[in-house]
Amino acid sequence: MRRNVSLVALLTLAASTLIAQPRPVPQMSGEARAARAYEAAVRGGPLTLYAFLVKFPKGTDLHVHISGAVYAETFIRDAGEDGLCVDTVALKLASPPCAGNLVPASSLSGDMTAAGQTLYDKLIDSFSMRSYVPSEGWSGHDQFFATFGRFGGLSGNHLGEWIDEIARRAAWQNEQYLELMDTPPFDHAKKIAYEIGWSAEMSGPDVSATDFARLRRELLARGLRDEIDADREEVRKAEAQREHLEHCRTAQAAPACRVEIRYIYQVLRGNPPEEVFAQTLLGFETVEADMNAGGGGFVGINFVMPEDGYIAMRDYTLQMKMLDYLHSVYPKVHITLHAGELAPGMVPPTGLRFHIRQAVELGHAERIGHGVDVMYEDDPWQLLKEMAERHVMVEINLTSNAVILGIKGDEHPFPIYREMHVPVALSTDDEGVSRIDLTHEYVMAAREYHLSYADMKELARTGMEHDFLPGTSLWARPDDFNEPVAACQGQVLGGDRPAESCKAFLGKSEKAAAQWDLERRLRGFEEWQ
Repeated sequence: MRRNVSLVALLTLAASTLIAQPRPVPQMSGEARAARAYEAAVRGGPLTLYAFLVKFPKGTDLHVHISGAVYAETFIRDAGEDGLCVDTVALKLASPPCAGNLVPASSLSGDMTAAGQTLYDKLIDSFSMRSYVPSEGWSGHDQFFATFGRFGGLSGNHLGEWIDEIARRAAWQNEQYLELMDTPPFDHAKKIAYEIGWSAEMSGPDVSATDFARLRRELLARGLRDEIDADREEVRKAEAQREHLEHCRTAQAAPACRVEIRYIYQVLRGNPPEEVFAQTLLGFETVEADMNAGGGGFVGINFVMPEDGYIAMRDYTLQMKMLDYLHSVYPKVHITLHAGELAPGMVPPTGLRFHIRQAVELGHAERIGHGVDVMYEDDPWQLLKEMAERHVMVEINLTSNAVILGIKGDEHPFPIYREMHVPVALSTDDEGVSRIDLTHEYVMAAREYHLSYADMKELARTGMEHDFLPGTSLWARPDDFNEPVAACQGQVLGGDRPAESCKAFLGKSEKAAAQWDLERRLRGFEEWQ
């Protein structure tokens, strides 16, 4: 009897032990933990979301104007170093002598009087969108583009310093690659262009490749290429200055040294056609020279200035024809174009119907900057399908579009592009003028369009997929981030010890190597969660 009791007790104890034993919890992957942390940050609001995303690996910012990316405080300091004056009435920089309404910019440094602080604050507001409130006759568009004339006139000797500022901000936000837009000197090309002139026939609908070819030959024969070395040297000098400021290749190297930078050659489309063609030709020649030399410099070309400007609207098709011809001569030069940075009411309805399509089909744009008016284009659904099939990426600038065009939320085509499988990536445009950074754009996109953590990764990967670095992509299929190329299949993406075949592949492609680095950063970020 005692044995039976003991046996029952033993079985009961065993059963209770089995029931009490906790079940093993499946180990969450780093990506799953990051996704859970992201969702918690979203629920916490914009501050917790910013704190989460500031260290999220964003890959790249592909739409950045150097002058617009520098904060006003830097320009004011540089103006003092250059001996410039501040116009206290117009609130802009001016050349010396400083008298009357013109006071030395150097007075706005060191110990400052109350009056000096007031002027300093007003200058920051004048040089940016800070404190701006739209008023009758002066829109956000007007304020934004007016800022560039107010801080103009600074010495080009500061270019390396400005690039350093941009690179340091990028490094802090875990960005690894930038393409910065710059307008190199083109006075010589401009002079030759006006000497040759522009016939009325070339502005007509019948202008042909033959006409452009003749003009190109004349420009080159008169020495247009003489300016290429100066343009390339400007960037090399600025890069050297930046590396000096960041102590690169020393034990004290700043994190910004790890931010790789290339340059996009800006063409000013608001100028007469002879000047635009000459500057565009110089741009193609300069980019090709840097591409042939390897090792950095200019990698592409873009047209800038307000798209709604008189000449920009009048000559839009003509300028796309220029690109069509020059692309046939320099097919390896990358093209990204501002197109569709327009909203209803800014221009007549007909002006909204063709810019993006012509940029893609005539201008051979591999990327489109802004693309806001796409749904006003003729047959927008067909155009979106074409952009998706061609893998034409759109550089999305949410804050810029909100302050310049008044377009945001469900009025912005960002979700339509994504729904139609047009590749998109976030960019800042002019973070200094807008007083933002790239993390701000990620927070804005996440909150306004309810994006998931997987969406964040796709945006970062898409930017790296469409940069203009040389070489083959890491991914087997364009804009499909599920499978790497054969040489790297079966590898831990971003791993420290890729197989020899993968290592050899990465060694031959700057693009793939940068994409591998993004995967390494993503893994590190997710393992930290």
